[in-house]
Amino acid sequence: MTYQEVLQSARGQMGPCKVCPVCDGRACGNTLPGPGAKGVGDVAIRNYRAWQDVRVNMDTICAGGTPDTTLKLFGHSFRIPVFAGPVGAVQLHYGQKYDDPSYNDVLVSACRDNGILAFTGDGTNPAVMVAACAAIKKADGFGIPTVKPWDAATIGEKMNMVRDCGAFAAAMDIDAAGLPFLKSLDPPAGSKTVEELAQIIADAKVPFIVKGIMTARGAEKAVQAGAAGIIVSNHGGRVLDQTPATAEVLPEIVDAVAGRCAILVDGGIRSGVDVFKALAMGADAVLMARPFVTAVYGGGAMGVKALVDKLGDELSDTMSMCGAHNLDEISRDMIRL
Repeated sequence: MTYQEVLQSARGQMGPCKVCPVCDGRACGNTLPGPGAKGVGDVAIRNYRAWQDVRVNMDTICAGGTPDTTLKLFGHSFRIPVFAGPVGAVQLHYGQKYDDPSYNDVLVSACRDNGILAFTGDGTNPAVMVAACAAIKKADGFGIPTVKPWDAATIGEKMNMVRDCGAFAAAMDIDAAGLPFLKSLDPPAGSKTVEELAQIIADAKVPFIVKGIMTARGAEKAVQAGAAGIIVSNHGGRVLDQTPATAEVLPEIVDAVAGRCAILVDGGIRSGVDVFKALAMGADAVLMARPFVTAVYGGGAMGVKALVDKLGDELSDTMSMCGAHNLDEISRDMIRL
């Protein structure tokens, strides 16, 4: 199954997502529920465009050979430096073919089988995290559950599930503090102090990744709290209108962190060339969410394979044409900002 066949198949399976030839946010705008962005809806568009404004510097006066796209992170090796991002409420936003448990069941195992891993989502329905952790446990712990910034007691309950499923790392999308359904909860959920986050990380007992970092100051606070990794992310524009694109803030965050934790990035990344650009800016790996939803809806496990194959081929080709033989050789002078 080719990726074009995945897209064609998904067009009959999804809604309100239109399965555009290029997922650049323009057709979605501020469609919520749906895959759009908050407010005027331009953050998702800006995310995509910012990567396109970065150019790659071709240099083929170098040794030949097939580049090694392998990533080593948190004690594991991955075929390419790409992970599936966490997605919740897939029926509401993408169509009735899957609910969150069945979506994660396909995604987690398919990612593992194709040499990468999936971050799973969370929701107000406790069954979402239960099913996500069950899928990860079935995949021998090869997935990263992502919890939302609930109150302390709820986080404790969910982290017990994380430990029970054998996941080798955990994450929190702390920017979900901007989601309306979290703000209205009792007890309240939402933003955390450095001290509160440090306690959550200490209690996790596994490497902890903080998702939703958009400033150097935020990155510094995450490192101070003990994060093993951060994800530069604006939640696809879905939690706050008028934020910068992730590509716009990534270099300054990389410089501020200075190697003290792993750095991942998401938001508008759609090709292996975009992955190369992110790594050249200093990221260790990237996340993609919407493209993996399309892959699952359009082809199930075969759709995930088609997407991973496409991204791997594009990344390898870009590395070859820019003189990088492995991920460590990708450097900032290989792109033009």
